[in-house]
Amino acid sequence: MTSHPHPPAKLRPDLAVIADWVPREAHLLDLGCGDGALLAHLQTTKGCQGYGVEIADAAVLACVKRGVNVIQQNIEAGLGMFRAGRFDLVVLSMAIQATHKTEHVLREMSGVGREGIVSFPNFGHWYHAWSILRGRMPVSREMPYHWYDTPNLHLATVRDFEDFLAKLGLVITARAFLANGKPVSVLPGLRSTQAIYRFRRA
Repeated sequence: MTSHPHPPAKLRPDLAVIADWVPREAHLLDLGCGDGALLAHLQTTKGCQGYGVEIADAAVLACVKRGVNVIQQNIEAGLGMFRAGRFDLVVLSMAIQATHKTEHVLREMSGVGREGIVSFPNFGHWYHAWSILRGRMPVSREMPYHWYDTPNLHLATVRDFEDFLAKLGLVITARAFLANGKPVSVLPGLRSTQAIYRFRRA
């Protein structure tokens, strides 16, 4: 009996923004792809092809069930299996803050892909500053962990991330900001809980 991939579920808000940025029939690499929701959606709606890279056993199994090509590997182990410029886009969604070798990961992304897209929790949101002023580390929907059990290693503000891209010689081609899943246009550095950037080599 032939199995059919499950239809993609409704996308997380930042993934919906990313999906809108991806052109039809693009060749995509999704790092830390989780259950493969983004790739499954793009395969179905835009005829895209590509691979997910994921370390967690349960997430890899979910990708397979969705019909997504997935490689089980730690993204920090490197992307040497892919040749330079192989992908139209390389995506890293809500995972960069948990990487140990963040600069290495971004350089690898910009090497194997013509463009990169990164989404991350904005630590500059006013609530986080207010929590720290009250003597507490912030806990929010985008960062739902306490200080003692968080996987987040490198928290960044919008300005921090833009400076980081500039340091790596990467040019921003698009940016979007969300708060509770809705677009933010005014004072995004203070009001957004998530930031999404698209970039390429200079």
